[in-house]
Amino acid sequence: MIEQQNLNISCEFFPPRNEVGAEKLRIVRKQLEVLKPSYFSVTFGAGGSTQEKTFETVVEIQTQSNIDAAPHLSCIGSTHENILQLLQAYQAKGIHRIVALRGDRPSGWAGVIGEFQYANELVEFIRAKTGSHFNIEVAAYPEFHPEAASAKADLDFFQQKVEAGADSAITQYFYNADAYFAFIDSCATRNIKIPIIPGIMPISNYEQLVRFSDTCGAEVPRWLRQRLKDLNADKETLQAFGLDVITNLCERLLAGGAPGLHFYSLNQAQLTLEVATRLGLLKPAL
Repeated sequence: MIEQQNLNISCEFFPPRNEVGAEKLRIVRKQLEVLKPSYFSVTFGAGGSTQEKTFETVVEIQTQSNIDAAPHLSCIGSTHENILQLLQAYQAKGIHRIVALRGDRPSGWAGVIGEFQYANELVEFIRAKTGSHFNIEVAAYPEFHPEAASAKADLDFFQQKVEAGADSAITQYFYNADAYFAFIDSCATRNIKIPIIPGIMPISNYEQLVRFSDTCGAEVPRWLRQRLKDLNADKETLQAFGLDVITNLCERLLAGGAPGLHFYSLNQAQLTLEVATRLGLLKPAL
């Protein structure tokens, strides 16, 4: 059984598109509150496409739950002025966490990059304008960012974000624990000491997982991809197998010293709660 004390547990949501989705997320959020997470984060659409919905969702979490909310903030396509306005709006609502990202360009987007080019510039800007008000989370890529020219270049960019003032990092999801531990070892050689929380993506749907992974550059090992493909017609068996895979991954990560877990919930609670129960972070329901 894993000891929950001092573990940094967090969950990620995406902003709902309508009131039906918003009500569903309220239910999911309340279910996940039993984990006593450090925060709930809310994503920010490519090119700022969900900016308003992200803000609304973050404020609702912050004001209607006892869990801190952490908005994602993307700098691609943004100006200093509109980022400052967002920071000031979040400060006014009592938000003290930010997930600072470069962000993705929308599909087919021909717009200019904006006044920020990389995430370290956004981190520097947040620190310059707000001091220590925000705890700043940044992204880390154990299997390397898909646009990185090399492993060294990717680590250089991560180090720049840390030196710009990041407090901690959340990784892209992965299914190979060795990739995480190798990344931690590489960071140690550069004296990077911030907590690096592994991102965990529960497995519920083969096509969805492959689509997400191919888009963001996360590797689904060949053995795992094939097993999931074989089980695709039997959702219940696939999810049971996926739970075993994710539980074993989390057990290995925590046993190896990972400081916590960040669950990519996809606005669902069931699989995250089941993994947490198996890890001993929650008592099984009687």
